[in-house]
Amino acid sequence: MQTDMDSRRLEKRLKERFIKAVATYRLIEDGDKILVGLSGGKDSLLLTKLLASRAKIQHPRYEVEAVHVRMENIHYESDYSYLQQFCDDLGIRLHIVTTRFDTATDSGPKPTAPLSSDPNTALSPQSVALVSAALRRQKQPCFLCSWNRRKQLFNLAQALGFNKIALGHHQDDLIHTALMNLMFQGRFDTMPARLRMRKMPLSIIRPLCMIPEADIRAYAETQGYQKQIKLCPYETDSHRTDIKRLYDDIERINHEARYSIWNALNSSNKLIEE
Repeated sequence: MQTDMDSRRLEKRLKERFIKAVATYRLIEDGDKILVGLSGGKDSLLLTKLLASRAKIQHPRYEVEAVHVRMENIHYESDYSYLQQFCDDLGIRLHIVTTRFDTATDSGPKPTAPLSSDPNTALSPQSVALVSAALRRQKQPCFLCSWNRRKQLFNLAQALGFNKIALGHHQDDLIHTALMNLMFQGRFDTMPARLRMRKMPLSIIRPLCMIPEADIRAYAETQGYQKQIKLCPYETDSHRTDIKRLYDDIERINHEARYSIWNALNSSNKLIEE
């Protein structure tokens, strides 16, 4: 059981790692308009609170609002009145967008490079494998749900003049993604802390990237964060779940594994993509 002193230390550690991530990866600048993806989970609730609280300090000077994307045909729901009250208490605006997808007709994004029989323009065998894997994923509910949610974020951000989208991925998420890419794609990279989109005037930032999930979970319990009403029915049926179990085993073997993997990502310049 955590004491008040433990809770204060935990909150101080979260704020310090948030500020360090913002400074290290230059996530926020004066004049930014930031749209937070508020799913209703512990990570996005903490991210929204940290960004809203930091905005009041006015250095750097930025604006922040939140958006909750509701997927109509996937039973993955939060209490909208709770999210609205949460944002009202922080003094920020909440947008709620409802969308849906159809696995029979929605194929997701098109591959960026087509297959070709011309030897001068044909993809390499490795690229063909990556494109084929992407095409196979595009009919899976998880892929389509994620892609359509992200599309709504992009659309709203551009329509309202935001230049950055903040997502609640924590350090464990980035490490798990690196392991997944290494094992299933044969490449070493991850979701970057800062990603500049090439086809639209937007950047994606992940200010929780230096915070372990365990700290967020502990903080959510001390704050009494309300859990989602319904969880995604597919969330335990994925490679990510398998990787999470594998990573738990890795940490039992080497308690410093987290820092080794993170340092490797840093030294390989995988955490910033311009």
